[in-house]
Amino acid sequence: MKKDVDIGNIYEILKKVVKSYKVPVVDLIKIKTQSHFNVLVATILSARTKDETTIKVCERLFSKVKDAEGLKRLSKKEIEKLIYPVGFYKTKAGYLKELPTVLKEEFDGKIPSDIDDLLKLPGVGRKTANLVRVVGFKKPAMAIDVHCQRIFNRLGYIKTKTPLETEMVLRRKLPKKYWERINYLFVAFGQNICRPVSPWCSKCPIINYCNQVGVEKKR
Repeated sequence: MKKDVDIGNIYEILKKVVKSYKVPVVDLIKIKTQSHFNVLVATILSARTKDETTIKVCERLFSKVKDAEGLKRLSKKEIEKLIYPVGFYKTKAGYLKELPTVLKEEFDGKIPSDIDDLLKLPGVGRKTANLVRVVGFKKPAMAIDVHCQRIFNRLGYIKTKTPLETEMVLRRKLPKKYWERINYLFVAFGQNICRPVSPWCSKCPIINYCNQVGVEKKR
């Protein structure tokens, strides 16, 4: 018998549970710096990189660079050295080197909050744009990463195959009041309990609402 995926109860339970977890790196940068620029850069750097690595790199980079102008003064090689060993650091260094120029020419040096505008920035895809909007600006956005993709499907709330498809379906189905915090909650939960391989279903606080789609049941 299929379980009722009560998003309201799931949301309230996870809000309490994740308080004991480590804060996802982009949210941590926002809390520490209150800087739209730092949130944008941290989000670009965090792609395909563990949070532990990203936070160390961000601390090193932001000790040298305070804003886009500071980034502009560095060479690509200097940026590469500062952001190593994040994933694809050479490619990301290229994005960061281009960023000040694009910001100046397109947005008068300011970080935009509109999704379509954010997508014009080097190194910014839909996930990054949505995450910057929701974390940096506290505006409604549907930031979908691998954790959100996995957990929503594992719950049985949706049936999708890609993050983009998940975003589009959730924009229609998920009440807007949950948009701002859902990425934060699901990322923290996905890193600690609802992991990609061998999720800790025995410790799961929302197991009563989960259909465990695709989870291999232990005998």
